[in-house]
Amino acid sequence: MSRHIHELVWFKSSYSGAQGGECVEVATRPDTVHIRDSKNTTGPILTVTPDAWTQFVGFAAHR
Repeated sequence: MSRHIHELVWFKSSYSGAQGGECVEVATRPDTVHIRDSKNTTGPILTVTPDAWTQFVGFAAHR
């Protein structure tokens, strides 16, 4: 795992409730977007380009 992963600032969706549940957290860098399971913060991290993230969010918003 690269060093900068430990320096990320993670954000949870404003739609996430205080009870937990199925949530993801996102951390952004200029050239990457990192996504992880908020219940397993030491687990795997998915890394995508900002363009891929924008396309995913646009797709999900229309579902």
